[in-house]
Amino acid sequence: MKPLVKLRPLALAVYCALLTLLEGAASADETQSESVTTSASAAVVIDMETGRVLLSYHENEPLPMASTTKVMTALLALENGNLDDVVTVSQNAYGVPGTSIYLSLGEHIRLRDLLYGLLLASGNDAAVAIAEHIGGDVETFCRMMNQRAQELGCQDTVFVNPNGLPADGHHTTALDLALIAREAMSHELFREIVSTQRATIPWEGRSYDRVLNNKNRLLSDYEGATGIKTGYTRAAGRCLVFGAQRDGLEVVGVTLHCADWFDESARLMDLAFERYDGFTAFSQGETVRVVPVAHGTQEAVAVCALQTLKAAIPKGSLPSLELDLPDQLDAGLPRGQEVGEARLTLNGETLAVTPLVVSETLGVRDYGYELDRLWRCWPMNGQEIAQ
Repeated sequence: MKPLVKLRPLALAVYCALLTLLEGAASADETQSESVTTSASAAVVIDMETGRVLLSYHENEPLPMASTTKVMTALLALENGNLDDVVTVSQNAYGVPGTSIYLSLGEHIRLRDLLYGLLLASGNDAAVAIAEHIGGDVETFCRMMNQRAQELGCQDTVFVNPNGLPADGHHTTALDLALIAREAMSHELFREIVSTQRATIPWEGRSYDRVLNNKNRLLSDYEGATGIKTGYTRAAGRCLVFGAQRDGLEVVGVTLHCADWFDESARLMDLAFERYDGFTAFSQGETVRVVPVAHGTQEAVAVCALQTLKAAIPKGSLPSLELDLPDQLDAGLPRGQEVGEARLTLNGETLAVTPLVVSETLGVRDYGYELDRLWRCWPMNGQEIAQ
């Protein structure tokens, strides 16, 4: 029994130490998952590449979003419209209250120009003109908005109008709005517009153009800013969809009902850039592995990444790369055929995935191929017969 008596104080000490470590680990986990403090009623910052949440605060709370609604309006126009279409301004679009680009009744204006008026000058009239052109009427367009939101994984978003003017039941969450903005930022024209500080568009019937000024102060004040959209009503407060890219990492974020919207959004992005790095495992089209080919005209083929495999990684962390590929491929596969996938993981969590595809068509080593090869290798082939 003496050894046990001697071990009891040691065991107790080890137990206490382990308990302290476990409590510390639990606190660390809670700190990692705890929402950041912010002056906004709700906020989120996500990784543009993967959509993964980096920082958040009440990100799933439904709130009005004012003119940041127009991000979805623009997205549907880009996905469903012809940018060179000429839109005729209806009675409904003419004289819509609030911010305006002063469309005239019956005015003819290109859809592309309406998008500039929508996103730079936040024209409520431009939003209605776009909605009627794309959906036929505002009600149908709003149904399209809600359907698209569901497709993007939005959990608590309802659009009642295309411009964000106060309306019962018109709301979103910071996370939902960030997901919508992320999708919109995949369109080059959207990126171009929301990063523009000043533009001009035609003004039918006038001898001069409309001058549009972007209200997003971050474009001039924040390094690497990419946009995206401001919004304000008395009910919604100041709302901002924002984004920036630095050192291989691009983020998209949202602050809702935030009095110091620009400063607070900049602070949240600073925090994200301090905590995360952009990590790229493979670029689009880069060879990932060379795989043997069975019964083919070539012995092996390069397998490439269909998309860039990239994700935001906590600073100081090293992700793992997992390849799901067969040891051998059968001949007959066409160029671009998906044959596996590559995954970027960290602590068991999958951060990003890309399909892996063959870089060339895999010819089959059949009878015709062998006959042709025999002919090409025949000693007398191609030589002049001696006279």
